[in-house]
Amino acid sequence: MTLRRLATPWAPSGARAYSLPGSFVLKLALGEAPDDTPSAVDVRRGAQPIAQSLDGGVVDRIVGRYAGGVRACRLHAAAASLGSIGQRHLGFDEVEQVTGVARTFLVSTPLGAPIADLIDALSQVTTVESASPNYVCVTPYEAPARPGAPTGDDDPWAARTMIRAPEALAYEPGDPAQLVGLIDSGVAFEHPEMDGRLRAGFDTVQLGGDDVAPGVTLLGDHARGDRDPVDRFVGHGMGCAGIISALGLGMPPGLAGLSQIIPMRALGAAKLPGKANPVGLGAIADLDAAVKRAVDLGAKVLNMSFGTDDAALAPSSPKPHADVVAYALSRGCILVAASGNNGQETRYWPAAYPGVLAVGAVDDKRRPTSFSTRGDHVALCAPGERVLTAGLQGYQSATGTSFAAPFVAAVAALLCARAARRATPLDAAIVAMLLTRSAQPFAGPPVAGCGAGILDAAAALVALDAFIDASLPEEETADDG
Repeated sequence: MTLRRLATPWAPSGARAYSLPGSFVLKLALGEAPDDTPSAVDVRRGAQPIAQSLDGGVVDRIVGRYAGGVRACRLHAAAASLGSIGQRHLGFDEVEQVTGVARTFLVSTPLGAPIADLIDALSQVTTVESASPNYVCVTPYEAPARPGAPTGDDDPWAARTMIRAPEALAYEPGDPAQLVGLIDSGVAFEHPEMDGRLRAGFDTVQLGGDDVAPGVTLLGDHARGDRDPVDRFVGHGMGCAGIISALGLGMPPGLAGLSQIIPMRALGAAKLPGKANPVGLGAIADLDAAVKRAVDLGAKVLNMSFGTDDAALAPSSPKPHADVVAYALSRGCILVAASGNNGQETRYWPAAYPGVLAVGAVDDKRRPTSFSTRGDHVALCAPGERVLTAGLQGYQSATGTSFAAPFVAAVAALLCARAARRATPLDAAIVAMLLTRSAQPFAGPPVAGCGAGILDAAAALVALDAFIDASLPEEETADDG
């Protein structure tokens, strides 16, 4: 059983994805958002009271009718005011306004409030751009995982050899100034493999005991936004972190080299009925808050090994994560997401957005795995079966597109390091072009819906140098290092 199979009578008709019963997400039209509504982070730390009004008019009347009154805060803080306690709702710039992150509100409702009817009524208002349930994402996806330590038959270097990781790290060691935002279940800061590779991060998880269905048990810290993005139960984020930035003490070194990680804990820990291991559980609002904050803290690359199946959303619901994806791309970030693990041709968000590198998984025979989600939006594949990586303690053998994506995110960070070394800016479109054009072919006949092929880290770096050389006058290339 997963959350998507649990009943949500408060949600819109047709929604199979679980949504929280006590909140929804509202975006007002450009020019309609009030300036004085505080940010969620200030409300949660008691620096500002929650707002009792949004527009003083029709929006307030509708929310009052269905939910007894307005209790709202801005989902995001302004980048310019991130450190200004109590004033983080001030100073949103043009990019934040146009992409919508400055106009998005998290509205709390009493348990039992008819959120579906409330959303439907608000959607008829001209000053409302969108209204959506606060859907919940579950990670890892339903992949045939093989947990625990690798067996003696597993070659710890096999996945890295396939994508030519050793050659890539010999070519470009990486740069500590290149930061990878890891939006996941958190990390274990004390793990020896992570020594010196983790920057300060943030925990955006805000889940209450009443937010989950009977039979679902929340574990550990699940309702206190803070600067402590520690995972003590799931290990999903640590698996991704090891692939990106491990020192290489008991496993191959992280493919991002000297690049560092900003850990953003947006997936809380939960025990689901019928599942032996805890999973990561994240509300869309918490995931979006983590993405924006990672961008504002300076992440150049974002790894997003989570997703929501488009088929599980209500037909009337806006697609999740659209605004923060647009915001990150506008800020020049490179976004990498796992394609999904249902083995079908379908779309998971955020992987399916234009501008996001959607990554599928291949096995040790260089063929797409049976569980890798396919589609014309998938850019390329990377190893995603029995990958040796870090666990919360020690190591784990990880399976799923969740662990293919960080290989690509790591190479994106290496490309940024190489480009910075050569004083050349990179954006998401250039990185996507380099990675897909340099990809290796799959073994056997062509495979539809799995992208350009298999990641080739070394070839991507060589392609970058050729791209830079072609853009320089001939006399400059002779002296370029």
